[in-house]
Amino acid sequence: QVQLVESGGGLVQPGGSLRLSCASSRSVFSFYAMGWYRQAPGKQRELVASILNGGSTNYANSVKGRFTISRDNDKNIVYLQMNSLKPEDTAVYYCRAVELIDNREHWGQGIQVTVSS
Repeated sequence: QVQLVESGGGLVQPGGSLRLSCASSRSVFSFYAMGWYRQAPGKQRELVASILNGGSTNYANSVKGRFTISRDNDKNIVYLQMNSLKPEDTAVYYCRAVELIDNREHWGQGIQVTVSS
């Protein structure tokens, strides 16, 4: 069973920055895609950013230019650098990985990000 462990969340003021980390128990190259999703209270879970096995990235329009997804292949960690944070970025952020072989998906336990003054 794959384990995805998120870290780096917390409380930050508007305009501030946070970096989330998702540590995988398996090589990141065993996944077709890894990504970050978020779910705010009363809202559906939504894609924030994803990175494919080959390295291409995709972002939600709401975070383009502010968030950056990256990957450390040696440490098997996917990062989400979040800059210029807004109160509307407040949510529980989840790491997701999709298996390369059979498209099974795995989720982390989620981590809270709160943007507030």
